[in-house]
Amino acid sequence: MPEFHVDDRLPWAVTWTAREPMERSAHALAADGRVWLVDPMADDAALRAAEALGEVVGVLQLLDRHPRDCVSLARRYGVPHLRLPEQLPGSPFEVRRITWLPGWREVGLWWGEHEAFVIPEAVGTASYFAVGGRPLGVHPFLRAQPPAVLWELAPRELLVGHGQALHENGAPALGEALDRTRRDVPRAALAFAKAFASGPS
Repeated sequence: MPEFHVDDRLPWAVTWTAREPMERSAHALAADGRVWLVDPMADDAALRAAEALGEVVGVLQLLDRHPRDCVSLARRYGVPHLRLPEQLPGSPFEVRRITWLPGWREVGLWWGEHEAFVIPEAVGTASYFAVGGRPLGVHPFLRAQPPAVLWELAPRELLVGHGQALHENGAPALGEALDRTRRDVPRAALAFAKAFASGPS
């Protein structure tokens, strides 16, 4: 298992990011004493930080190919494993469909209270997404035609599935990433190929 960087600076979220080439990230989101684990990976320190936010009530898998430790952690906490949920009644999250293609089904979470957008794959802050010294980038395979939903919201916080969370200026970072999707294709493709050859997603 890789080591993880745990970011617990927010009172309503914890993000943990693997110290590995793919820079996989997972999140715990808390509201009213309830906690949802998002595309989680099992790490004792991260899960302790998540448990400190409240009671774990669900495990959310937002990307079809991100099973990670969802099943085992849902079993551990005795909670539902919700794969590609269409809605989450009783939660503060609005489910937004991002990509829906064979082999790539992805949903995101919009949390209006915090202006936070949870995006598991379409954009990221990992080095092979955010090329050219920019804070955020579109997935290399989506650069030809980024999902339309990415233009529809103006987040302050971006919690991504690859790379550390972006805690401020999310909207301008997202706008710049979308504006540069095609111009950055060569660098992004090379960086992604190197990372993909090194580890899991």
